[in-house]
Amino acid sequence: MAPNAAQRSFLPPPSFVMAGIEDIVRTRDIGIMAHIDAGKTTTTERILYYTGITHRIGEVHDGAAVMDYMPQEQERGITITAAATTCFWREHRINIIDTPGHVDFTVEVERSLRVLDGAVAVFDAVSGVEPQSETVWRQADRYGVPRIAFVNKLDRVGATLERTVGMLQERLGAHPLVVQLPIGLEGAFEGVIDLLELRALRFGGELGDKVEVEPIGPEHALYDEAAEARAALVEALAEVDETLEELYLSDAGTDVSATILREGLRRATVAGRGVPVLCGSSLKNKGVQPLLDAIVDYLPSPRDLPPVDAELLDKDGLPSGQTVPRRPIHGDPFLALAFKVIFDPHRGPLVFFRVYSGTAKLKQALWNSTRARKERLQRVLQVHANKTQEIEEVGPGDIAAAVGLKFTATGDTLVLADDKERVVLAGMQIPEPVIFRSIEPKTAGDQKDLDEALERFGREDPSFKVRVDPDSGQTLICGQGELHLEVLIDRMLREYRVDAAVGKPQVAYRETVGKAVELPLEYDREIGGKRQYAKLVLRIEPVTRGEGNSFVDATEPGPDGKPVISKLFLTAIRESVSDAQTRGTLLGYPVEDVRATLLDAQAHDTDSSEASFRAAGSMAFMQGFEAARPTLLEPVMAVEVVVPQDFTGAVVSDLNGRRGRIMGMEPAPGSSDAQIVRAEVPLAEMVGYATALRSATQGRASYSMHFSHNSDVSADLQASIVERLRGY
Repeated sequence: MAPNAAQRSFLPPPSFVMAGIEDIVRTRDIGIMAHIDAGKTTTTERILYYTGITHRIGEVHDGAAVMDYMPQEQERGITITAAATTCFWREHRINIIDTPGHVDFTVEVERSLRVLDGAVAVFDAVSGVEPQSETVWRQADRYGVPRIAFVNKLDRVGATLERTVGMLQERLGAHPLVVQLPIGLEGAFEGVIDLLELRALRFGGELGDKVEVEPIGPEHALYDEAAEARAALVEALAEVDETLEELYLSDAGTDVSATILREGLRRATVAGRGVPVLCGSSLKNKGVQPLLDAIVDYLPSPRDLPPVDAELLDKDGLPSGQTVPRRPIHGDPFLALAFKVIFDPHRGPLVFFRVYSGTAKLKQALWNSTRARKERLQRVLQVHANKTQEIEEVGPGDIAAAVGLKFTATGDTLVLADDKERVVLAGMQIPEPVIFRSIEPKTAGDQKDLDEALERFGREDPSFKVRVDPDSGQTLICGQGELHLEVLIDRMLREYRVDAAVGKPQVAYRETVGKAVELPLEYDREIGGKRQYAKLVLRIEPVTRGEGNSFVDATEPGPDGKPVISKLFLTAIRESVSDAQTRGTLLGYPVEDVRATLLDAQAHDTDSSEASFRAAGSMAFMQGFEAARPTLLEPVMAVEVVVPQDFTGAVVSDLNGRRGRIMGMEPAPGSSDAQIVRAEVPLAEMVGYATALRSATQGRASYSMHFSHNSDVSADLQASIVERLRGY
């Protein structure tokens, strides 16, 4: 905690030094992430109040949270879309993104973590590490995002700090560094012990803004507990930091100053070797100011991280395979990544972007390297939830929104149009849809509005897909879960006044093959009075589940040592096979985990063309797929049910009846009566499960689930699915 915290007044935005590094060093780009209902948005609302951005605290349960500004968020009491804001603390700029906790909106977490330098993971002190906590933690691992943990809700019955710390180690593989202890628990929780400075922090006043600081000396009642925990912190930090290890093994032992400890904690956090653990109760306004100090002290600035590697594009605008570093300084070429698009009814699309290097000013021409399109930066906005403030320019570390970018979508790279070197950044992993519903307007006059709404939703949310079923001609909306699609349908009615007819949720299956086949195909047609000829041999075979699709050129050179077909014809075969994999022969679902190998090919000197090989490649794959025992794959969900002991048997029996596989059971944290049942269940059996669970447990059980893997459907079940969906 900062000195004189008890008397601190709100700090005005500092006057950053432009074209220098001071503004970048004092910038923190962070996200708040956790399982649903762990207290992310409540924590963010306190941060906004204590930093002076708001003058009242908005509560989630009242539907008044600043960061949950969508009507759907206020009604449901959950975060649906990642909201951005900027605040200031101890002369540091903190750009914050409050992310959703519900698994259906996990893409919001994914694209936020892609552009953040650090994160605060919030945990419920009663429930500990919950399923979606694991999901967002793995996402942060994938992008190498340093993080600190905030154990929230210590005022609740059954709350403990030790259990959550243990789960951080066991479930997440983290190395927790406990820097605070709670003073009291449950109804007696009144503050925290700062182990670095050995002092008690209590939060008085109606809104917890009067911080009372009390030193903990040897005579203090909390001293023995605090001294023991501080020694454990030094020891844990010495395991992951060489400087602290040397001090720990020297005469200094555990008698290390707070300054040295703070520096060591920062090094360990930035390097991803340790996770500082803080605690509090956001709803009761306790522990949030020390969390702000920890964000400044331990999480990295853009300058603390290595330069970003951007891939150079060749003269044709294609990736060259060569990378160049882009440093977070004003002097490097401008480089930014668009991570979110929302539509404003008055200003059109707002493109949220993170700047990695260089600066851009109003009215400058930008180049979208991903789409090879020129854009113009008409207006730049600093965003605070659903409110904005215009700014003149952006620099390294800034997160802002742009008006006037007509073509830019999530994951696109932006550079200045007059830069000599065109580069592109790696995109982000977007999960494939697992559920879909048919949709059509109730009147012909609504068709245009429906199409416009679906197009905009698709640009805003890359995990939402729209496709047309070629057999029925129906428009299908595809998403991550029932709630995901429900929210979009609700938005369609409120924002676009389109009352659409929507079908029941359907599972998004995948198709694969069960055996390997080799198929020779000779394409010899006359089209428009001209002969089209191509000949090839294609092998279709299954690969390990989760490996994905691939194409291999295994053709042998001809007698003259040259390839049997030109590079142009080979590219045509490769692209046609890739196109064919978008639609299997069983039910038209995308193909997954299939390797196509080109064994041989033959072209005619005058009658072969790119079009003939494209047609031959597509036909060979489809015929080979049909002969290779096509198999349906269904999405399987990892399900976790928290249920009172009396209803455990009914829940387990019901899950077994849904073709579920029980993976384990354990007592629920903080409860003497509840059990956690973990299972893997096909998504097809989980549609409408919430209603069935409420009915079977008198409304006393809750559940969460997330996508686990795709699994083969049995032959009997496949036959019935095919018969039902084909309408036999």
